[in-house]
Amino acid sequence: MKALVKLAGIPRSTYYDLVKRMNRPERDANLKVEIKAIYEEHEGRYGYRRIRDELTNRGQKVNHKKVQRIMKELGLKCLVRMKKYKSYKGTVGKIAPNILNRNFTANAPNEKWTTDITEFKLFGQKLYLSPVIDLFNGEIITYTIGFRPTYSLVSDMLEKAFERLPEDHQLLMHSDQGWHYQMKQYRQALESRGIVQSMSRKANCYDNSVIENFFGIMKSELLYLMEFESVEHFKMELQKYINYYNTKRIKAKLKMSPVQYRTHYTYAA
Repeated sequence: MKALVKLAGIPRSTYYDLVKRMNRPERDANLKVEIKAIYEEHEGRYGYRRIRDELTNRGQKVNHKKVQRIMKELGLKCLVRMKKYKSYKGTVGKIAPNILNRNFTANAPNEKWTTDITEFKLFGQKLYLSPVIDLFNGEIITYTIGFRPTYSLVSDMLEKAFERLPEDHQLLMHSDQGWHYQMKQYRQALESRGIVQSMSRKANCYDNSVIENFFGIMKSELLYLMEFESVEHFKMELQKYINYYNTKRIKAKLKMSPVQYRTHYTYAA
């Protein structure tokens, strides 16, 4: 053995240290077995958060980041992905033409707004978020959140958004073909303020990709990143996140936050 160590060109102490480590039982061996067992028991439906919760129920307090790391080492991935909420129910009202036509650039605030609804599942409940985004700077103008995707979710959002809209405007309001946006009440609300309505083509998410992109970012940076104690805690953190998104988070395209970009535009004008 001395000759082999000498031939390999490594110190004897290094060799014995490696041997010692090899003979030492793996630190997380039992935990890995249990995580794999839980994963297989639920047929791949559990991600690291739910496996962490199951471990807690079994009396093992393990940090969710550690569970995530071990699952990555074992090649275990949740097979369930959050599905996009679809509000399309066929033609229940009037379909507007796709006037926006993927021209997501606006030269000034309040020229082009876009809206949509997304769904969350938290604590065994569903929540629905209905925001409005200004395509000029990507700013979240306002939003509503509720436990049901009723028309009031959208009508309340419109009322709040109209409070931000100046009297002198030439606004285009874009959405998908969700049933809320086909409703007579919705169309009349836009007409009463002189707003032109635009809709994506049927089943074409790319026609409204700006707000789809926001939903993806928000879920990655808030929903999947944080731990929430309750639905009310989530709502509070969502409000804080949207304020952060508008005022502090730098958009790569703008090189500053949405509100900073709008402020610079206003001063320059």
